[in-house]
Amino acid sequence: MRIECDYLVLGSGVAGLSFALEAARHGRVTMVTKRSRTDSATNWAQGGIAAVLDPTDSFEAHVDDTMGTGGGLSHRDIVEMVVRDGPARIHELMDLGAQFSRREEDQALDLTREGGHSARRVVHAGDITGEEVQRVLVDAAAASPNIEIMEHHMAVDLVEMSKFGGANLVAGAYVLDERTGEVHTYLAQATVLATGGAGKVYLYTSNPDVATGDGVAMAYRAGAEISNMEFFQFHPTCLYHPKAKSFLISEALRGEGGILRLANGEAFMSSHHEMKDLAPRDVVARAIDFEMKRRGDECVYLDMTHEPASFIKERFPKIHARCLEFGIDMTSAPIPVVPAAHYLCGGVSVDERGSTTLAGLWAVGEVTCTGLHGANRLASNSLLEGLVYGHRSAIAAREALKTAPSTALLEVPDWDVGEAVPSDEAVVVTQNWDEIRRFMWNYVGIVRTDRRLRRASRRIGMLQDEIREYYWAHLVNRDMLELRNIADVAELIIRCASARKESRGLHYNLDYPHPGEEWEGDTRISKDAAPSIVHV
Repeated sequence: MRIECDYLVLGSGVAGLSFALEAARHGRVTMVTKRSRTDSATNWAQGGIAAVLDPTDSFEAHVDDTMGTGGGLSHRDIVEMVVRDGPARIHELMDLGAQFSRREEDQALDLTREGGHSARRVVHAGDITGEEVQRVLVDAAAASPNIEIMEHHMAVDLVEMSKFGGANLVAGAYVLDERTGEVHTYLAQATVLATGGAGKVYLYTSNPDVATGDGVAMAYRAGAEISNMEFFQFHPTCLYHPKAKSFLISEALRGEGGILRLANGEAFMSSHHEMKDLAPRDVVARAIDFEMKRRGDECVYLDMTHEPASFIKERFPKIHARCLEFGIDMTSAPIPVVPAAHYLCGGVSVDERGSTTLAGLWAVGEVTCTGLHGANRLASNSLLEGLVYGHRSAIAAREALKTAPSTALLEVPDWDVGEAVPSDEAVVVTQNWDEIRRFMWNYVGIVRTDRRLRRASRRIGMLQDEIREYYWAHLVNRDMLELRNIADVAELIIRCASARKESRGLHYNLDYPHPGEEWEGDTRISKDAAPSIVHV
């Protein structure tokens, strides 16, 4: 089956939905999402959206906070663009019906502060901000006659016209219908990667199960440039409990006075950073990792018990309720927490319009490297980036479509299964999946060394050979495709981390504990080019 549209959007989080709503004003949009339309990292986001909405705040202060957190690699022009576009995007969400938290006394937006911010500028909806944003965007998309959302569909690979004797152009994607097992051809004037992050490449992650780096892997295989994959942000505080899978304890708790303590009750962040518990995430994650390894503890504790119980229940209702499910009353006892892989600051290289290095291919959201985050993301800048780039990229893509060739003129063969057969040894997938995630956590995690990176490089090479053999021999399914993608993402992280002989932002190598001026640039890599540092 062949499906044609103006815009093919892969993913249904904040960035993809923002793109789709703007693009649908002028064309037909098909959205492909591998589970339900609400299965995205956006839906899990607790903290909020950073934007300058208070008269005592300023764009300059938000820019400075972002640049300061970015470890010298944030692109100032991009930071200024995103920060200045932020308020308009927030007002658009409110026009769509988003219900953000407000102060009782005057009904003004209840702006909060998070780590790394110098002012209260984080818009939130209690502690379910992402869920509220996802709700209004999904509702708006469902109401649009020009948007079709294909649930339980997963992109296999991009349609590269150069493979079929055509121009170096992306013209859509081959897409697996998970219900039938068939792979269909989706052709589009503009193909948009909005597939989110890759936290599942690590053993411990705050990300949903869908975060397997699909867009980065597909773009890499198609020849697109990828940047800064060594900068993976580990959220310092995920709930530590054997039955609490991937539950994030928002940074907003520390923004509202939460204190990190050791098992003996000692507050320890003053020994690691002048901002104490409000230090940037990379500092806090490394501090927790250091203290856990130094003492042999399995976790540390986030203490909110000095705050009134009524405030905690009102400000953090979801976190409070979730902790109670595991027998933890955060109003009277500290919360056990550990770091976990949280956000990919690198990704597919894009410009200020969301264009990749491949014609016909656009990318928005966490799948990208825009230059906003640099070596470390400032809290609550991610939903902001998705909103701003989703909107701007749709406008830019619309202009590009005026001169794009019609997909009706493209000769694209349908998916060929060849001699592939159904798998009778799924254990290969589960075994390799588990092995990748474990050695990535142990060797390429919060703290790295050259020796660990060499071990990881050897392991990923061997596993990729096994995965390729398995892929070509069997009919594709979601588990196989996700394994293939996390293996490619793991390779990119390892290669970029190995190339950067310094410590900067989220990349910390014990063999090179200090940053160096010669490394003050983006790590660029592609299928045809080894990693190199490009000064910007």
